[in-house]
Amino acid sequence: MDEREWLTERFEEHRIRLRAVAYRMLGSMSEADDAVQDAWLRVSRAGAGGVENLGAWLTTVVARVCLNVLRSREHRREEHLGVRVPDPVIDPESGADPEHEAVLADSVGLALLVVLETLSPAERLAFVLHDMFAVPFEDIATMIDRSPAAARQLASRARRRVRGQAPAPDPDLARQRAVVEAFLAAARDGDFDGLVAVLAPGVVLRSDGGVARARHSTVVTGAREVAAQAAVFGSLSPYARPALVNGAAGVVVVANGRPLSVMAFTVTGGRIAAIDVLSDPERLARLDLTVLGD
Repeated sequence: MDEREWLTERFEEHRIRLRAVAYRMLGSMSEADDAVQDAWLRVSRAGAGGVENLGAWLTTVVARVCLNVLRSREHRREEHLGVRVPDPVIDPESGADPEHEAVLADSVGLALLVVLETLSPAERLAFVLHDMFAVPFEDIATMIDRSPAAARQLASRARRRVRGQAPAPDPDLARQRAVVEAFLAAARDGDFDGLVAVLAPGVVLRSDGGVARARHSTVVTGAREVAAQAAVFGSLSPYARPALVNGAAGVVVVANGRPLSVMAFTVTGGRIAAIDVLSDPERLARLDLTVLGD
């Protein structure tokens, strides 16, 4: 086996982990795949001679590629002034694709990714690499040209924001689904009190309609305020199909074969703590919904 064949095999062994790093960094599976491919092109050109810990080195290469992407986004931030819901990972309710499960390990729900979108590129890199993949701050510091102490501070700042705004979902998927079904039933029936009963007091509804439909992008906070949107949810309920959205109970709204929205629910303590809705037509058209069947 020559060096390139050896490197190719080793890279493939690490691909799922590298996709997981890139998805958390970028919030898009397609962009994550592009980042991993870009990393492979760089690695294949440079070779791995003298590398002692190949997995750590590959993680660093992918992270640097993702950091460049995040920094370029900063320059385009004005194009999308409203809330941005990251690209969801859709699976049938019967179970997630094994590769999706590996990439989404540790409950990487949309609510968490939405919060990560609000971090600076350096904060996001420090938090993702250290808190999710146990990369030492000394290694992180070299990627962002900061001291290890500064990298630690960036991760700490990001951690506080995540804890405050991205609650951990209940682990019982059946319980999640029961709460979501109760919410949809109450919305369908126009049952305001029923809606409030299944919503956490501080529930956050985030809706991303895309750049061309900025008026459809909004953030609503509070159980009664979110319940007031019941007419919208009720009108969509006949077209709502159960699905796993980033491994949690969610729905995909499809009418006449066309996706209208993806709704992700974060159920915590038996109540809905967050609802993240993607209704951007351009991004919905790029999602692979064939996994849901006809």
